[in-house]
Amino acid sequence: MVAKDGLGIIIGTFVFLVLSLVASYFIQHPLLYGISAVLAVLSIFNLFFFRDPEREIPKNSMTVLSPADGKVTQIVNIEEPDYFGHEVQRISIFLSVFNVHVNRVPIAGKVDYFSYRTGKFLAAFKTDASLENEQTVIGMSDQQGHKVLFKQIAGLIARRIICNLREGEWLNAGDRMGLIRYGSRVDVFLSDSAKIIVKEGDTVKGGTSVLATFSDKGIEAESEETPIEQPHPEVTDVKE
Repeated sequence: MVAKDGLGIIIGTFVFLVLSLVASYFIQHPLLYGISAVLAVLSIFNLFFFRDPEREIPKNSMTVLSPADGKVTQIVNIEEPDYFGHEVQRISIFLSVFNVHVNRVPIAGKVDYFSYRTGKFLAAFKTDASLENEQTVIGMSDQQGHKVLFKQIAGLIARRIICNLREGEWLNAGDRMGLIRYGSRVDVFLSDSAKIIVKEGDTVKGGTSVLATFSDKGIEAESEETPIEQPHPEVTDVKE
């Protein structure tokens, strides 16, 4: 299966390949043979790069799935002012050009924050890339009030981010939501109450690998708890 967001590029390179082959047949020039060879390699590479395999999505509302295929390069605590407003855990996943690049939704829930930010194109593995590179930022919350923020981050080669999500949408965990062309990075932000079960160096798959698990209670449920007022014993006058 091929990602629909890559069909235009796949068809475009294939059309140019056919045209160059036809031209080579009639003109028979070494330059045209070389162009045809290059376009053939590009066509094969694009078919490989934009592959979109089916995935078996775990059915567990208490888990956070990986939004992308790649390697976990960093797990740190960091201040996140825009969505959480406090210090959270961040998991960084690096995507090479050989990984599947279709991104997936990490939890079932509502998109309640969306931002597109222009920026630099630093190498995706650099720490500053999470703040300075071009990126889309998506915040989601589930029915229990658990919150997840994740970023699609452009890199040195990846200059095109595709995100099909918008605020107000309700999605299922593992749903396809876009891609980043030609290698980059995805960051996932979680509150301290989430238990991260991956470690740096692990290889993960989008929509299949579990990054973390939530506690039994959601954040909203915990914040809405109120103390139960205990009845005071009645005081009666005691006569001597």
